[in-house]
Amino acid sequence: MTEAAHPSRRLYGRSRGKALRPHQSELMSELLPKLSIDLAKPLPLRPGREARLEIGFGGGEHLIEAAAREPQIDFFGCEPFVNGMAKLLAQIEARGLDNIRLHRGDAGEVLDRLPAASLSRIYLFYPDPWPKRRHRKRRFVSPENLEKLARVLRPGAELRFATDIDDYAAWTLARLRACRHFSWRAKTAQDWLVPWAGWTQTKYEAKAMAAGRHPVYLTFIRESD
Repeated sequence: MTEAAHPSRRLYGRSRGKALRPHQSELMSELLPKLSIDLAKPLPLRPGREARLEIGFGGGEHLIEAAAREPQIDFFGCEPFVNGMAKLLAQIEARGLDNIRLHRGDAGEVLDRLPAASLSRIYLFYPDPWPKRRHRKRRFVSPENLEKLARVLRPGAELRFATDIDDYAAWTLARLRACRHFSWRAKTAQDWLVPWAGWTQTKYEAKAMAAGRHPVYLTFIRESD
């Protein structure tokens, strides 16, 4: 679904990088339509199966490994960046996975169409920090979006958040702790300085650490209303 189809929404930042290779272009035109979520229909939630969502999966490193490691779980992935989508499609094809569905565009469009309490986990890793003060309203973590996340998460579900930007970590903690739907149960520094079991390091994280930035890994629990 393009931005033009939803004029009330606006995605910030670039959506394209370097030119795609021929096979990547083929995957975008042939495989992506088969895996894309049709926003005009009920979302493809399979009865009896757990479902998770990754918002802004970048190059897809985490999403592909999570889906391969837990084939009994269905994964939804949202990403507006063409090159990241093409990289993930190549991995899906190579590994023959059938438990990933995709949306190239705004994750809010998917959140708005998911049934209430339908997800067991949401991943939000290294979202754009929009460091300039005048741009911070563009950050994904906002009271409005937290309400959307809370609606689709079942009680006890996790919202996992990672960033290497101290200001964004503090911003996120402040807003999640002020949101009645979520709790942060960390007890020691190990609870936010050590990644989750089975963590897949992304290229972005490796570059951030090489530059001397230290990631934090925050887990928030969806409380019962």
